[in-house]
Amino acid sequence: MEYNVLVLSAGRRVELIKCFKNAAQKLNIKSKIIAVDIEETAPALYFSDKYYIISRIDNDKFIDNIVNISEKEAINLIVPTIDTELLKLAKNKDNIEDKTKAKVLISDYNLIEKCNDKFKTMRFLSENNFFVPFTYSNEHLEDVKFPVFIKPYNGSSSIDTYKICNFKELAFFKDYIKSPIIQEFILGTEYSVDVFCDFDFNPITIVPRVRLSVRSGEILKGKIEKNEQIINEMKRLVNVIKPLGHITVQCILSDNKVYILEINPRFGGGAPMSIKAGANSCENLYRLLQGEHLSYNENYMDNLVFSRFDDCISINSGNDIR
Repeated sequence: MEYNVLVLSAGRRVELIKCFKNAAQKLNIKSKIIAVDIEETAPALYFSDKYYIISRIDNDKFIDNIVNISEKEAINLIVPTIDTELLKLAKNKDNIEDKTKAKVLISDYNLIEKCNDKFKTMRFLSENNFFVPFTYSNEHLEDVKFPVFIKPYNGSSSIDTYKICNFKELAFFKDYIKSPIIQEFILGTEYSVDVFCDFDFNPITIVPRVRLSVRSGEILKGKIEKNEQIINEMKRLVNVIKPLGHITVQCILSDNKVYILEINPRFGGGAPMSIKAGANSCENLYRLLQGEHLSYNENYMDNLVFSRFDDCISINSGNDIR
């Protein structure tokens, strides 16, 4: 039997497509990786087994495109990769799964909605006794203690995020950024945590990664660190939010407290670091599709440092020169 995977908004997710291919090869199973994007210049398309150009996420045909491709290619698993498609997929999950044989790797709509709105995320986490940065309301901006951090309430990829050091900067960026959220600036060690849960929301792997270097919100250099405090806090988080599949949590360890900054309910850009360290979410997904039961484990290598880099391919030369 084939276990075919559809990667949405493939963009630059070359690493992720390679991870799925490597996992299928390791397990000795047949699998086609189908990639889709709105632009034919998306590099990840050319590392898939087949690709399609589809409608934009805000187009009414977006879901129909996914259903049609899933039926045509006998897709077993649909994998989202960007924040802007999550709400629409979560809303249409039952519809897609009813019409196809595919499992949509998306958490419950209510969770996606909370994660998509930074105000709702902070409120929810605070109500459940997690440490979060203090968030200033517009009525109390005169009481701001600098530095603070400002970002869009529904932002992604660290676009329009800034450290603010005085009232002059605050006045400018408060008007410059649409619907900003203003929070205390937490000084500490930043982590991205890759969390993988099975289809019944049970945690299988939890991998903290120190963010050594970041560009445009995506990690360039990272170090795997089995930090017990962070792992235990993520277990508690999973028990509360009940996510499905692979999620990435951003947090800061400061004064022996784990402050959660945001929850990305999808594969983060740096997920291949954890996968290559041994917490193989792609392999786990294939095993789940085959009906295997997985147990929680920490069977990944510790203290590995990863460094990511850019590459280029020719997509119109007529030759395969990858």
